[in-house]
Parts: sequence; structure tokens; C-alpha cells
Amino acid sequence: MSVELRYLALATALGLLHALATGLCTSLQNGYAASTGARDEMPPLRGIYGRIDRAFANFMQTFPFFAAAVLIGQALNRHDWHTEWGATIYFWCRIAYLPLYAAGVPVVRSMVWGVSFAAIWLVLAGVA
Repeated sequence: MSVELRYLALATALGLLHALATGLCTSLQNGYAASTGARDEMPPLRGIYGRIDRAFANFMQTFPFFAAAVLIGQALNRHDWHTEWGATIYFWCRIAYLPLYAAGVPVVRSMVWGVSFAAIWLVLAGVA
């Protein structure tokens, strides 16, 4: 398995952990009975629960682009330092992002997001 696919698999697992955390936060804030229903009247998550939910939404905004870039590289059999470092940097930034967002750290969190976003471009640079 390539470095890029390994990090894609790890990022997928991270996304599943994000989804699990968001579901848990919903249940903790609103009760498990409310979480098992249609959630039509569910209030938005607040505090740390809301930050964890928004971190997941942010992950879901970047992950498809990361996955596409890695899979394009695999399909074209393009692997170099750009694709390997881009995948590595993206994953570790996304690992750092969740606790930073959950803790409400403003500037550093945004910087980490920016680096993870640039890492996707780095993967694409290796594919081009």
C-alpha cells in the first residue's frame, strides 16, 4: 500500500471517529431518546458539543477533495515527495484540528486548517 493510500485510510478512520463523536455529543446534549428519533426539532449543539460538530462539518468539506487527489494519483500511478508529504501533512493537520477546535483555540486552529488545505494542493501538484 502506498503512503498516500495509507493516509487516506487513516483519514477515513478519522472521519468515522468525527461522526461518532458528533453523534455522541448530540445524545449527551439532547438525550438518547431524542437522538433515536427523526431529529426534526433538534436544537443546534452548543459549547464544546457544537465545536465538535462544526469540526466534523469542516472535515467533511475538505476530505472529499483530499480523497479525490489521492485517488487520482493512484489511478495515474503518480507518486513523489509532493503526494507523500501532502497526504502526510493533511492527515496530521486534521488530527490536530479536532482538539484545537473542541478547545476553542482560534488562530492556531485556522492556521492548521490552512496548512491542511495547502497539503491537498501539494498532492495535486504531484499528480499534475
